[in-house]
Amino acid sequence: MNGKILISLSLILLLSGCNATKQDVGTVVGAGTGAYVGSQIGGGTGQLAAVAIGALLGGYLGGSIGQQMDELDRYKTQQVLETSPTGATSSWNNPDTGVAYNVTPTNTYESASGPCRDYTTEAVIEGRAEVVHGTACRQSDGTWQAMN
Repeated sequence: MNGKILISLSLILLLSGCNATKQDVGTVVGAGTGAYVGSQIGGGTGQLAAVAIGALLGGYLGGSIGQQMDELDRYKTQQVLETSPTGATSSWNNPDTGVAYNVTPTNTYESASGPCRDYTTEAVIEGRAEVVHGTACRQSDGTWQAMN
């Protein structure tokens, strides 16, 4: 997995219209990200333990955020990725779930297939902030999709 692609918060994967549940996608993406982060720590058996702990923690956080997202959140995230300048945070509160979101594009660049953006998402769920990083690229139909 490329270090530049810290896949996050099922947020962007959910935008692509997957058939899996929001929580399932968030769990898988979070676990992958956590395992990657854990692989960057130490060496030998300590590194293996860090990978396992990272995968478990990432899966939990990603699943928790993914479970909370709904159509409003996916729509607003699409808008942020399409229109917000790099470094500008867009925030909203979902009136149905009570979750507060802050999405910040952190890097914008051209790939062979078109524009891509790295981003950070903070979701405040039941008073607890969870932060996830990801990368999404614009598809030919104008939607943004997470890149693995």
